[in-house]
Amino acid sequence: MRFADITGQEELKRHLVRSVDAGRVSHAQLFTGQAGYGTLALAVAYVQYLCCRHRRDGDSCGECPDCRQIAALTHPDLHLVFPVNKQGKKSGEAVRSDEFLPQFRALFAERGGYVSPQEWYERLDLGKTLKGMIAAREADEIIRKLSFKSFEADYKTMLVWLPETMNEEAANKILKILEEPWERTLFILVSEQPERLLPTILSRTQEVSVPRLASETLERVAAERGAGDPLQARNMARLAGGDLLELERLVAGENDALRKENFDLFCRLMRLSYNDKHLELIGWAEDAAQLSREQQRAFLRDSARLLRESYMLHAGIRPISYLWGEELSFCTKFSPFVDSANIEPLVDQIEQASAQLVQNGNPTIVFTHFALSVSKMIKHL
Repeated sequence: MRFADITGQEELKRHLVRSVDAGRVSHAQLFTGQAGYGTLALAVAYVQYLCCRHRRDGDSCGECPDCRQIAALTHPDLHLVFPVNKQGKKSGEAVRSDEFLPQFRALFAERGGYVSPQEWYERLDLGKTLKGMIAAREADEIIRKLSFKSFEADYKTMLVWLPETMNEEAANKILKILEEPWERTLFILVSEQPERLLPTILSRTQEVSVPRLASETLERVAAERGAGDPLQARNMARLAGGDLLELERLVAGENDALRKENFDLFCRLMRLSYNDKHLELIGWAEDAAQLSREQQRAFLRDSARLLRESYMLHAGIRPISYLWGEELSFCTKFSPFVDSANIEPLVDQIEQASAQLVQNGNPTIVFTHFALSVSKMIKHL
């Protein structure tokens, strides 16, 4: 995985290259950002550049044994930890990342390093109820692996993808290593939700914040992947919100059915809220609770988008609103009920509900509270 293989992020790539070239390599680094921003791919490319013995022109060579092994995630000095679980697990059974390395390497190669948690959990076939996690026994394995000397590279690297899925015991064990690291040992944590990490872990890592991709970059990618109409490519780039994975789904039309389902759920919520149908709102919450956790979070993200677009329509700035078809028709009629008095509280309720779902809150309780709270904020004409 070379920096050249990663879409956009040119300024951040240059910063990472300069830090390695100047010998400023922190022993514990926290890469933060959504999967579609290229966060995991950037972390792997950084490790590859650090270990490449023939780096040139601001990138790894991509041809030496170290580069080839790191790109395939098979280098003996690159250790991987990621959330795992499995159906039918026995009580007390330890499930570790190493058991699923072939599947993870295959998915990483298929997706060019742009792997979302949902794609990984689908590959593991976890269903609607099981969650991936990094357990305490995994932390013991990390300590064991890092106690050995490096085989080939100058650094031993432990790359932990989604460290926010660690339980408290695992997090505390890793904290001890971060406080007293072995010489020439590098920790790379790749997180989508760093706020869920222990404050003590955050304080002992150097953050590398991976920003959203620029709209211009995504417009170009959309055009390259089949969006021939410049206006269509621009709209897709706007809707993708700086996320390459979301753009790919939009271009492929994969999100059409999900977006329609989310839109229908959103319309139903807002109509019931406007009409103060509290009993029906409880029924709505039960329906929303039947979705998978990732679908629930996708619904909440779509709801935030539709509310923001409705607010822009209300504010009279339609030229920068990217809606069409049914969404435009509904939000145009709905926009009088979203103004500066309630847009922030509404979005805050969405963020709270999303955080509660991530923390394994009961979906029926979460969505019941969410629906009733929203109903109080939708004003009547």
